[in-house]
Amino acid sequence: MFLSLLALNKKYFIAIILPQPILNEVEAIKNDLFTRYNLRGALLSPGHITLHRPFVWKEEKEALLIETLKTFAFKPQFSIALKNYNFFEPRVIYIDVVKNEILNELYQKLKIFSQNKLKLLNEINDLRGFYPHVTIAFRDLKKPLFYELQTQFITKSFINSFNCKGFSILKFEKKWEELCFVEL
Repeated sequence: MFLSLLALNKKYFIAIILPQPILNEVEAIKNDLFTRYNLRGALLSPGHITLHRPFVWKEEKEALLIETLKTFAFKPQFSIALKNYNFFEPRVIYIDVVKNEILNELYQKLKIFSQNKLKLLNEINDLRGFYPHVTIAFRDLKKPLFYELQTQFITKSFINSFNCKGFSILKFEKKWEELCFVEL
């Protein structure tokens, strides 16, 4: 009985998935880290900017999740700039997102909407708050290798930008996969 109840729950999160060709460029960086250092953690999801960290939701109510999020109203598309690499010591290497007030406003409004309409909590107990970034290595990146890679990535540049047209709901099966795109 307990196992059948767990099977009904799935993991989801909400993110802005990078558009092509930027997505291919980021995935190539992650694949290179996998090939050279066997770092596979970041390969479990497409290159993205997280808007709502992973949460558990009953799979049988997935349509409600999608339909509710489709009612979220926000401004039309806006630009997001990506610039260079940065680090959360001692485990995460990421591509930095240039400070963006509209992106921050999207995050804040989506957070309140998700709390009110879906009873989802996001960063309430997390003092770090919203720090948009695109992860390229984490979780399986050990300290010694982190510091070695940090010296390599600190001198590399990455510059790109795109128009954000919406966000995606991702669902975890064997890896994170886009379930639905929600247009702004």
